[in-house]
Amino acid sequence: MHAIIYTEFGESNVLHLVEREVPLPQPNEVLVQLHLSGVNPTDWKSRSGSSGKPAFPEIVPNQDGAGVITAVGSAISPERVGERVWVYEAQHNRADGTAQEYIAINAKNAVELPESASFELGASLGVPAITAHRCLTIGESGPARLEAGSMSGQTILVAGGAGAVGHAAIELARWAGATVIATVSSDQKAQYARSAGAHHVVNYREDDAAEKIRSIEPGGVDLIVEVSSVTNLDLNTQILRPSGAIAIYASGSEPLSLEIRTMMRLNARLQFVYLYLVDDQAKAAAIADISDALDAEALHVGEDYGLPLVYFPLSKTAEAHQSVENHAVGKVLINTIEAH
Repeated sequence: MHAIIYTEFGESNVLHLVEREVPLPQPNEVLVQLHLSGVNPTDWKSRSGSSGKPAFPEIVPNQDGAGVITAVGSAISPERVGERVWVYEAQHNRADGTAQEYIAINAKNAVELPESASFELGASLGVPAITAHRCLTIGESGPARLEAGSMSGQTILVAGGAGAVGHAAIELARWAGATVIATVSSDQKAQYARSAGAHHVVNYREDDAAEKIRSIEPGGVDLIVEVSSVTNLDLNTQILRPSGAIAIYASGSEPLSLEIRTMMRLNARLQFVYLYLVDDQAKAAAIADISDALDAEALHVGEDYGLPLVYFPLSKTAEAHQSVENHAVGKVLINTIEAH
């Protein structure tokens, strides 16, 4: 089979196409023939590294993917053979991610994908959807689990509503019954946020964002799903309701400085969300709720639903990583089933 590997940290040119044997699943694993690999910012950041050497002699990048189970380990029911699945956290603390034709992975990390859901959707879940779910379930007054109507009466602000996490947050919040406001930076991104299901969209570069959001929700929003906490701090303190929460899932190079008295007067809660340290119980809840949302056909990808798809062949994985690093609009996917 074909796989992409890197043996040292660096720019995208450290990624190389190689030939490998198809792996054999261990007792608690399944073997998945991957159709698509999803690329997230975490993938190029892990590849670029910061210091030292990679933890394994060879690493296959990418956490997310989708495909079909073709074999199972001795501890796994053979009935899973032929099951369509979405794969998450493939390369977390492991050498093998999804930028390859086949992957042997712990059975729990291969989640059934309903027939109504495309492989494109499956490969776009993982990092974005689990992160979005955790962001939506951190508020003291909000639900610990998501289901239809569980966020009824709540107003959610999704910053960066045209991104992959923002897209997932909009769709999950809509499914759960929340009123969703999204902030964007362009007319095109505004259309994407609307197509994802946002009830209200605010272009923060053109509008007085705080005034516009307060006109929509005079009492302030209940929860903010935040991609740029430093840039948006002032806006967030103006539109968060007392005892509201801000879920921060992305980081930059700038330090975040808070005016403590302002945050205390809001009785605000800041929750930092780092996917790989989300506890097992919360992660299991996310997987279960995302599965329910898939069954309800509440999650989508594609231009018509506000998340355009950008495809690369496996041999062009370096270009796919570079595209995400350059802030590509939409979801970047790698075709692994047509790897030759």
